[in-house]
Amino acid sequence: MFVNLANINESYPSKNLIFTEGCNERFDPEKYEYWPNAERYGRSMINDFNNGTVAWTDWNILLDETGGPNHVGNLCFAPVHAQTQTAELVYTPSYYYIGHFSKFIRPNAKRVSTVSSRSAMLSTSFLNEDGTMATVVMNHTDEPVTYKLYIGAKAVEVEILGHAMQTLVY
Repeated sequence: MFVNLANINESYPSKNLIFTEGCNERFDPEKYEYWPNAERYGRSMINDFNNGTVAWTDWNILLDETGGPNHVGNLCFAPVHAQTQTAELVYTPSYYYIGHFSKFIRPNAKRVSTVSSRSAMLSTSFLNEDGTMATVVMNHTDEPVTYKLYIGAKAVEVEILGHAMQTLVY
């Protein structure tokens, strides 16, 4: 699936590819703390960026406690849900996974080549305009993984828990 995106990027390198209208599934309040939704976002975002996408956005970042409003009754799940009766916000795990990108990868950052030698992990890196590098790592397995982050000849050993995402800024 993501190789098709890479092929488009290679065929049209002057075009900016933007992912829009992401959505995990239909609304279900029982899934406010459903971490597999966040992992789907993480997997999509990392692979999309690694294959040429320059921007990524959710279909609806904020919806109400019914998964709406929506003019066609297509009630969806969102990273944030507003409880309109109490004025409270429910932040789902997807919100926090998206935050690894929006908080640490700054506007005009340039993606730099990143590879993972572990099949348990996905990663992507960006060079921010201020000279900092942000590397987002996701472990989609049940077990913690200890790995080495190499930058040139230097390395640092890092552990990531199972079913976790982390961002290293250096």
